[in-house]
Amino acid sequence: MSTSQQPDPKDRPARLTVGVVGAGRVGPALAASLQLAGHRPVAVSGVSDASRRRAALMLPDVPLVPPAEVLERADLVLLTVPDDTLPGLVEGLAETGAVRPGQLLVHTSGRYGAKVLDPALRAGALPLALHPAMTFTGTPVDVQRLAGCSFGVTAPEELRLAAEALVIEMGGEPEWIAEEMRPLYHAALALGANHLVTLVAQSMEVLRQAGVEAPDRMLGPLLGAALDNALRSGDAALTGPVARGDAGTVAAHIAELRRHAPQTVAGYLAMARATADRALAHGLLKPEPAEDLLGVLADGSEGNAR
Repeated sequence: MSTSQQPDPKDRPARLTVGVVGAGRVGPALAASLQLAGHRPVAVSGVSDASRRRAALMLPDVPLVPPAEVLERADLVLLTVPDDTLPGLVEGLAETGAVRPGQLLVHTSGRYGAKVLDPALRAGALPLALHPAMTFTGTPVDVQRLAGCSFGVTAPEELRLAAEALVIEMGGEPEWIAEEMRPLYHAALALGANHLVTLVAQSMEVLRQAGVEAPDRMLGPLLGAALDNALRSGDAALTGPVARGDAGTVAAHIAELRRHAPQTVAGYLAMARATADRALAHGLLKPEPAEDLLGVLADGSEGNAR
């Protein structure tokens, strides 16, 4: 569903009081976005000093209260806690009677669908899983980044329109994810986004060792173009010495990385093998140079083992 397709007014949620359990980077941003759409944040819980500062920055004048009191005050509750914490939190809130019938309970975990909220469902809550496919900073810029951001949406069928309407009100694009596909969906996002940060950070470290004073400035245009090409063309955008089968160049890379940045060698070898496999499968890398290249990568792996 596109943000240009506004939901039918009868499917839009009424103006709601909003609470946040877990003032990490995500919850305050979503609550601030809902506030822009006309909803009213009324309570937030946070334990650490950083969480409390973040709540004060993003949701000024919204009181900090214990989680149970957040649920007491709010029609719509955002459970924005770490994945491993979520099941226990939901069970605890349901067992203590904090959950009210008819209350919208929204978690933002990518890993879980709506079933993790079953204890709250049995207590009468309306369960929604709304995961923004975005990286968050914990600052007001996050609210702007939600414009056009895809959300992985999972909910009971009867709540699907309400879930999608909430996402659209936050400026996002709802993408329906089946319950059983949530872990795979989340793995795909981690593969692309989380590992990208590691690769870029390692690349900047190595560039500094090579004498580049501003590696971010050097990498910015290159990585921006590479990302754009990959999103537009997929495997057809593969380029560089691995895709060309330049075994000698790859061998030199491995030798230099082993000498100057040994912590990057394992990642280089893993990504080079994956790149070679994809280039072979799509006819970009011919079998003969591929044989030499794969031999170099195998030798590099043996060197790692030693």
